[in-house]
Amino acid sequence: MKLHQLATIVLATSALGGCAMVASPTTGFLYTKVQGPITTGNGTNTSKTGQACASNILGLVSTGDATIDAAKKAGNITTVSSVDHDSTSILGLYGTFCTVVKGN
Repeated sequence: MKLHQLATIVLATSALGGCAMVASPTTGFLYTKVQGPITTGNGTNTSKTGQACASNILGLVSTGDATIDAAKKAGNITTVSSVDHDSTSILGLYGTFCTVVKGN
């Protein structure tokens, strides 16, 4: 009986342990909240910001549109000055990756 319980605990831990990792220059085991650059464009004067995100739950379900085009649409941007990212991960259970576009 004890072997059955141990096997159940090991299986549950591995299945529910989470793998909701996000792209990031650094990753914390308990918590990650990192921002960083992706690319720069031609403009230096920015008046608008648009953001588009994708999220991940337990490494099992991922949803969202974190493309540059989606961020441009969200901020009503036609000329891109810079593209950055914002990554968050909590205990490997939940993660988000956001693309942040600045421009006019």
